[in-house]
Amino acid sequence: QVQLVESGGGLVQAGGSLRLSCAASGRTFSNYAMGWFRQAPGREREFVASISGRGRFSTYVDSVKGRFTISRDNAKNTVVDLQMNSLKPEDTAVYYCASAITNWAQGDKGAYDYWGQGTQVTVSS
Repeated sequence: QVQLVESGGGLVQAGGSLRLSCAASGRTFSNYAMGWFRQAPGREREFVASISGRGRFSTYVDSVKGRFTISRDNAKNTVVDLQMNSLKPEDTAVYYCASAITNWAQGDKGAYDYWGQGTQVTVSS
């Protein structure tokens, strides 16, 4: 059974940093891309970043480029991290980690078959 559990969310002031982690179990994750999505109140869940199965390729939504970094270590229990710097109030959302159905995936939510429960990130102004 595949399980994904996010951690690292919290309350931070604008300009601050947080590091999210996703603990994963139940499959050989090096075979699958991983992604981070977020959902703010009243809005649809949106793509934030993804990384290929072995970590060679990554992509980001334009609004976080240069501020967020996705990384992975398939040898660790926390398979994928999201380092978030220079946080803005508009980054406030519940952040979800997801495992894709293939080695590479981008923003299509349908390309991901397992999701975590989410972790809240709140950025105050």
